[in-house]
Amino acid sequence: MTTEFTSLNLRPELEQAIVELGYVTPTGIQEGMIPLMLTGVDVIGQAQTGTGKTAAFALPILHNYIHQRLPQALVLAPTRELAVQVAAAMEQYGKHLKARVLAVYGGQPYGPQVNQLKRGVDIVVGTPGRIIDLLERKVLDLSMIKTVVLDEADEMLNMGFIEPVEEILSATPSVRQTALFSATMPVRIRSLADRFMRDPQSVTIKKATMTLSGTEQRYYLVHEGDKLAALTNLFEIEPITSALIFVRTRIETGQLAGQLSARGFPAEALNGDLEQNAREQILGRFRSGQIKVLVATDVAARGLDIDNISHVFNYQLPDDAEVYVHRIGRTGRAGKTGIAISLFAPREKRRLREIEHLTKQALTLGKLPTAADIAKHREDQVLEQMKIWLGRGRYQRERELVARLVEEGHDPLEIAAAALKLSRADEKQRPVANVTDVVVSESRSSYRGDREFNRGKPQGRDGGRGRETGRRGEHDSGNKRASHEAGMVRLKLNKGKENGVRPNDIVGTIAHHADIPGSVIGKIRIEDKFTYVDVPEELVEKVLKHNGNYRIGKDKFTLVKS
Repeated sequence: MTTEFTSLNLRPELEQAIVELGYVTPTGIQEGMIPLMLTGVDVIGQAQTGTGKTAAFALPILHNYIHQRLPQALVLAPTRELAVQVAAAMEQYGKHLKARVLAVYGGQPYGPQVNQLKRGVDIVVGTPGRIIDLLERKVLDLSMIKTVVLDEADEMLNMGFIEPVEEILSATPSVRQTALFSATMPVRIRSLADRFMRDPQSVTIKKATMTLSGTEQRYYLVHEGDKLAALTNLFEIEPITSALIFVRTRIETGQLAGQLSARGFPAEALNGDLEQNAREQILGRFRSGQIKVLVATDVAARGLDIDNISHVFNYQLPDDAEVYVHRIGRTGRAGKTGIAISLFAPREKRRLREIEHLTKQALTLGKLPTAADIAKHREDQVLEQMKIWLGRGRYQRERELVARLVEEGHDPLEIAAAALKLSRADEKQRPVANVTDVVVSESRSSYRGDREFNRGKPQGRDGGRGRETGRRGEHDSGNKRASHEAGMVRLKLNKGKENGVRPNDIVGTIAHHADIPGSVIGKIRIEDKFTYVDVPEELVEKVLKHNGNYRIGKDKFTLVKS
């Protein structure tokens, strides 16, 4: 028998909103979680993205909502994109209840968020860093919280947010409902549940097996700094009708879309900062073929249901192999074939084993096109287009123009050559970028990965990132003041083992305040009184710009060039 939302006995205002949104039958996670959460028990939901987790916790929270001055529910999310998305969904579900929902996250001014908190908020959705900031400013009072939701807890672990999450949970009443949602359940997440939850009930939704037989999977080994060049060179020769490119952060969607457009490949960004109307307009243009390229984050691409995507590009790899599968499942749909292309930096090559183990398919190592390959491809395209037009014969006005030039004494062959020259003028916007060759080792195991899939699994005392040996587990001998990795710059801070510094602390605070992906942060060396951290050369100024905001616990620190 099929369950319907009407059988869940939700408040009439919620049922009205659900009907208006066109929902009839709850998803598996909603059917399992909503009745449990309505009773007030602690719950653990294990399900993949795109399974309807937001409604699974939002509807029970809103069902139990009563008007009061202080927030009664808190939702913690790992990224600003997800925080914005969850807040928007809760506003939709609770619009007939007039529930006041506030999204708080870094990168936005404090003033509007503080003013709204002072006026009164029912539900706060935010990232751990900004929640901690508001608590320390004493403008966020969690003393009346009845329900706390940890959304995508495994991603918060990956981003180094578990300690801030624990601090936030400690600031809420001991008697409360806690709901934890996670695609995977690594040991540290289970430990968190054991500490802060009371006899939680579990609902596990197994992900349907995704068929990838219609998708060609290729990867290219390129240095991190050459990824843009590699991508644009691939765009020259790939038969792209529509492409979806995945990056990690909201800022990177705009940056990459702008860089591609400037190089003659028009692209638009899809991220969590977009208003729903703007998002729908962009997707409408993408579906109709007005734009061929979207650059998106995983969060922003949720719910994207388009059957005609010819290519998916992993410009930056996800942290979880299952997310990789979900990404590339957006091509090769509806019985069509698709192409999935991933750009691996040498330090990421070890991740191949995780992908191939999960997909039960081997990825093919591709060879990037050379300048000669691209030049020939461009010429072949011009000749092909010329043959098409010659076959059609629909160029009477152009013949008249040619006749005038012949009458003026110009050679027909020269006229044709000049016309082709004009037709290829836009190629000047697309200079062929140089890509440095990567020396491929015969053995995959010779690559040391700084970030592996399923990073939440503990591997020794510091999760596989020994303090003296650096985050990649490599011996850091020689001059410790300079990075030994090309394209990286070593920064120094005046805190170390004596201050209890851990790699996750460094990654979490720099990634959050500088608004850069934690995955790009390189080797970390922790000594007694000092810590050294490698960051990409192009991000050094951005990282240093946010000095004064970084902290470990309550102690602030400053980064300087080593």
